[in-house]
Amino acid sequence: MPEPSLLTDRGFYLGPMFRRAADRHGAVFVTLDRPLDVNPSLGVDLSYPVLAEVVEELSGRLWQAGVRPSEQVVVHKTDNVDIVLLTCALSRIGAVPVLLSPGLAGPVVGQLLARLRRPWLITDRAKLQGPLQDVELSGLVCGTLSVDDAPGAEPLEKYAGAEPPAPVRLHPREPALITHSSGTTGVPKLAVHCAQTMWNRLVPQQAMGWPTRGETAALHMSFVHSRFYHLLGVLLHYGSPLVLITDPDPAGVAPLLVRHRPGIVETHPNTFVLWEELADAPGAPLSRVKAYGSTFDAIHPRTVRRLLGASRRRTPWLVQLYGQSETGPVAFQWFTRRSAARADGRRVGIGIPGFTRIRVTDAAGRRAAPGTAGRIEARTRGRILTYLGAREQYERQLDRGWWQMGDMGYRSRLGVLHLIDREVDQIDAVHSNLAVEDVLMERLEELREIVIVPGADREPVPVVCVRGDRPLDAERWREATADLPALAEPRQWRFEELPMTATWKVKRVEITRMLAAGART
Repeated sequence: MPEPSLLTDRGFYLGPMFRRAADRHGAVFVTLDRPLDVNPSLGVDLSYPVLAEVVEELSGRLWQAGVRPSEQVVVHKTDNVDIVLLTCALSRIGAVPVLLSPGLAGPVVGQLLARLRRPWLITDRAKLQGPLQDVELSGLVCGTLSVDDAPGAEPLEKYAGAEPPAPVRLHPREPALITHSSGTTGVPKLAVHCAQTMWNRLVPQQAMGWPTRGETAALHMSFVHSRFYHLLGVLLHYGSPLVLITDPDPAGVAPLLVRHRPGIVETHPNTFVLWEELADAPGAPLSRVKAYGSTFDAIHPRTVRRLLGASRRRTPWLVQLYGQSETGPVAFQWFTRRSAARADGRRVGIGIPGFTRIRVTDAAGRRAAPGTAGRIEARTRGRILTYLGAREQYERQLDRGWWQMGDMGYRSRLGVLHLIDREVDQIDAVHSNLAVEDVLMERLEELREIVIVPGADREPVPVVCVRGDRPLDAERWREATADLPALAEPRQWRFEELPMTATWKVKRVEITRMLAAGART
């Protein structure tokens, strides 16, 4: 049976991605920063054909273990690129990958497993003997497979060498992938994707990727987020060499980037802040970057300028995508060196022509006038099918096809969207927490991060992280905040103490709770 098309009947299928790329482009290199857990003997210098073979071999193991089409299979293991390969292998045999972040707490994983219909679980010793040790899995899953020799699980290695079955392609409107929301305000929701909605996200991103086709791409992104798979689909289509990074520590990333000189770099906005120090690192690791990609959250203008300034390409740019797991990108904008000099961190761009529309509504649901703040809503062909186990919550966020993004913002007279704050994070005394944070990041270069959250009396409390964990200079802080809304005394935390999602979004609601409890992570 021939391999199914990557884009067939307007469907984006993950299973054949690497095989099609290998057949089309040959032995394009793929470099990792650590060996695969499913096959460590392969090392870190791989290629499209090697990864295609790994995907097919894993699909044979999974089929032999008993996994069948339309069955839900949770992938929850230590962070590594083999999460991607397991996902593609499951998709190849028509199973439905359910991707849970390696950073989720055990009780949260248990709650999410309970929303599924007795899925398979693929995990490892570190998870089973760590966060999952107190979760009663026997009543939640139909079988547990391990990528290593974890006690109480069936090792995938047992089925090594099994013949890969013929590929299976589900109907484009059937569930094909389940990811979860960021969980910034509580237990994450399970978002159900199908091949058709994923296709509607892929096509505009493929058009955006055309100017950088074939450039080496360095990526540090959440392997359980749908955005990673769409970007991967674009890069494989154009034959880009890949550098896939699991550990974002600049000390390890810099030599990789110096060695491969990527033309494309994409990571989470908070990781880009960390990578600001690469701008002046020995060997100029960012010197050949033509395009940066930033999604998941807004990015600080200071960071944009430093990244673009580090490139020696004639006209580098940074593309920012605004959206959610539930919608995919709904707005975009790009920065050049010239526009970054006057960048507004709250400006998130315009809708994607032919694929998304954006509006801002008032409390009564009426369209707000230009410049008037309201709730941001989007209409997109890439919207998920539902929240698994929470259909009512999904329906509450819909208004005749318009999806409530949960953010406050406004549109300019030219239709450009500006983000103010998450609705749940708003503080009466501050028009925009995010805008104040941008200003302080500009004025205090020593800041690694600043997050303004409501205190016990809804006062704005700044939580600051200083590079190198040096003490915050009180006098510099007073000067920097003199003309800003009155803020409470800053609380200095280490960056590692901030509660984060899988994409390094700060959990502001959790910080408020921690402040009230006098706790740190």
